Amino acid sequence: MKTLKRKGNGILNREVLVLNQNYQPLLVCTARRAICLMYLGKVELVESYHKVVHSPSVVFPLPSVIKLSRYVSTQNNDIVLSRRNVLKRDQHQCQYCAKRSVPMTLDHIVPRERGGQDSWENLVACCQECNRKKGNRRPVEAKMPLIRRPKKPNKIYYIRQFVKREQISWRPYLYMEPLGLD
Repeated sequence: MKTLKRKGNGILNREVLVLNQNYQPLLVCTARRAICLMYLGKVELVESYHKVVHSPSVVFPLPSVIKLSRYVSTQNNDIVLSRRNVLKRDQHQCQYCAKRSVPMTLDHIVPRERGGQDSWENLVACCQECNRKKGNRRPVEAKMPLIRRPKKPNKIYYIRQFVKREQISWRPYLYMEPLGLD
């Protein structure tokens, strides 16, 4: 198939929601990958964008939501604990002062030196100013209450963050609104 654009924001790099055979959200992939899976007969098209992709002999609607043809057992549905994912969970907002500044750091609520672990419940996004102010103390000791208590996000919560105006058709599959069954 011919590529329309090679840039990061090209049509084939659009995000596509991948559902398991039972319509459970699994992951987000690129339109390029989704079209390959469609061509190989491994997925079914559920929703599409209002564009098409051409090859010399085939025309495909640009997929928005696809469903696997066969059920895939998913053992580990955990989201990897990483700096990027903690910042994404906290929406790049300092959890002490609510600033959305750059650069953002991670703060251990219970400092490492006091037995604090690297975990979803102990790490929060924090601006550099608040991180310096809090230092090696607990939020109560530093008189810096958290805006919200951190918790481990689930897979659906994580995928919901990909939903933009173009992905409005994803909302029912991510339990953000009821399915439009007439």
